[in-house]
Amino acid sequence: MINIKNLHFGYTKNKELFSDLNLQLQKGKIYGLLGKNGSGKTSLIKQMTGLLFPDKGSIEVLGQNPQNRSPQFLASYYLIPEEFETSNISLKTFLKITAVFYPDFNEDQFMKYLTEFKINLSLKLNELSYGQKKKVLLSFGLATNTPILMMDEPTNGLDIPSKSIFRRLMASALTEKRTFIISTHQVKDIEGIIDSIVILNQGKIIFNESLERISQLLSFGNLTSLDNNVLYAEKHFNSYEAISLSRKDDEASRINLELLFNAIIEPDSKLIQLFDNAKTEKI
Repeated sequence: MINIKNLHFGYTKNKELFSDLNLQLQKGKIYGLLGKNGSGKTSLIKQMTGLLFPDKGSIEVLGQNPQNRSPQFLASYYLIPEEFETSNISLKTFLKITAVFYPDFNEDQFMKYLTEFKINLSLKLNELSYGQKKKVLLSFGLATNTPILMMDEPTNGLDIPSKSIFRRLMASALTEKRTFIISTHQVKDIEGIIDSIVILNQGKIIFNESLERISQLLSFGNLTSLDNNVLYAEKHFNSYEAISLSRKDDEASRINLELLFNAIIEPDSKLIQLFDNAKTEKI
């Protein structure tokens, strides 16, 4: 679906943002793309959509080079950016002039999603708040039925009930032919819906694992004391939020994405070493 090899990119010649970055993403999955502020999440999405060009390396999306920006390629994905500008047009006009670019767009689905978000179709885009505009773009993006849907901080501007609706719609709209990529620092907003986590740090993809694989190797829980089984822990009052090696008799625990992210990006992360060793040993 998406294959990036040895990507190098920088906004200036003397400072690279990406250095020998490699990434493979498969269809039928929801990926959470995580990284610290300034790590390049938005820039990586722009590379995949052909809005930025690599200095070195290759990017292949659905068998095409994004740099060519062919009509076929542009109709194969939809991008919901974090920041956007809207014209003073009605939602009906927006629908009429935009949907024609997406062959599999489903107007009934769009109306359904707007109803879920309680958005009135008769309103003009400029009459909507930032959060309401985000709901319109999310509804439209899901209704395009493009093979790839990319979202940059999609839950920014959404209230708590709307975030719950977002998670439900995302899970229901995914098919085996579609890939969703959610770039965010609001990790709690994507808990329970993503299939895999991708972590970008210091110009490279340092972690790309399925939640199923994470659950096989790790256990998450609250501990009153630490033992040799603990790989990473954060103290909260009189207990620890901890990540431990999973044992055969352990029941599957709920993955704490925020704790996992912090454990992965720490220097000399034990978790990265664990997963690298697991791949080598084919555990």
